[in-house]
Amino acid sequence: MRRRTLDFLFSAGGLALAGLLLVLGLVLTSNANFAETYVRDQLGQQRIAFPTSEELTDEEKASTCLVRYAGQDLLTGKQAECYANDYIGLHLESTADGQTYAELGEPQSALRAEVKAATAANDPGLPALEEELATVTSQRDSLFKGETLRGLLLTSFGFSVFGVKGGEAATVAYGAAALLALLAVAGFVHAFKTPADRTFAAPEGVSTSTGEKPLAA
Repeated sequence: MRRRTLDFLFSAGGLALAGLLLVLGLVLTSNANFAETYVRDQLGQQRIAFPTSEELTDEEKASTCLVRYAGQDLLTGKQAECYANDYIGLHLESTADGQTYAELGEPQSALRAEVKAATAANDPGLPALEEELATVTSQRDSLFKGETLRGLLLTSFGFSVFGVKGGEAATVAYGAAALLALLAVAGFVHAFKTPADRTFAAPEGVSTSTGEKPLAA
């Protein structure tokens, strides 16, 4: 095979692969931009803002990200992660001695049964039981709202991570496409500089027609 023909084939193949990588990079960039815009729009609709530096408690000031984002509107995935874990999570831990919404279900049901029995028996301890039930119910409602919001914010953060990873993959695809394009151009230049009658030199002892070494006599 002529060397020039071989250079053209490899260069054309490299250029085609570079084009595919470029298209892949554009698709990944589009997805990354969509994820970033979608997260920003959805979080912006919630109108959540971080407490200002003056409003932060001593416990909250121990969080690096709460101090960094103090007073800012919550618009990015990283901000959502910070608000969910370091702000909402901190306040949830201080509610009901760290118990969760699910864990308070059993005590709440038990208190309801006690209140019902005390009501039927005209128990003088009924007001205290009702007050305890109201406290547990209020704590459980707060935990439900807090845990729900925290989960939604962390979901937004997770969605934003896919966008970041897509952007990183797009950068790699662009770099690979550029490298292949440069190699393809170099191949075309080499092909034009190579004499038209030069053939591909096969390794010593290998037949140029079959590509196999001749059998020993």
